[in-house]
Amino acid sequence: MSEAKAAARKAAFARRKAAHGAGLDRAAQEALSAALAPYRGRMLAGYMPIRTEIDPLPVMAAWDAPVGVPVIEGAGKPLVFHRWAPGCAMTDGPFGARIPAEAVPMVPEVLIVPLVAFDRRGYRLGYGGGFYDRTLERLRAAQDTVAIGFAYAAQEDDALPVEPTDQPLDAIVTEAGPLQFR
Repeated sequence: MSEAKAAARKAAFARRKAAHGAGLDRAAQEALSAALAPYRGRMLAGYMPIRTEIDPLPVMAAWDAPVGVPVIEGAGKPLVFHRWAPGCAMTDGPFGARIPAEAVPMVPEVLIVPLVAFDRRGYRLGYGGGFYDRTLERLRAAQDTVAIGFAYAAQEDDALPVEPTDQPLDAIVTEAGPLQFR
């Protein structure tokens, strides 16, 4: 399974790199705003884009409720989320992602989830640490939680290898529009 995921990840990184910088972010951000509209007023978690990830920051900055970003506390642990606002002081976190300098915990109800690849069943392939799978499992056990993947359409894969611990997404949004699964 790990070899199949590694091969899918390598191919997806190449597709994502080709799409990044092609002027697709604005259309994807507009589609993301529309997909998130039914959840206005709920606590949102986004992410600070790294490498060639699609940028959710304009959508996060326009949100009308508290916004957080993920913080990695250690290998094998679920993510925690700290409050973020445009212009807040940031510091370097693990894996090159920026995190708020002031740690104000929050529990999101809606998550914008980064990914390396996705399929039309709602599964995602991340970087391989299992952080979002553990996090979504924990959040969904405690409350109604909506997870929306955000990606370039080029990151789609026909069928990703899936393990029992993989958490499906409720939707995936690209510049081509949303795919709904729940």
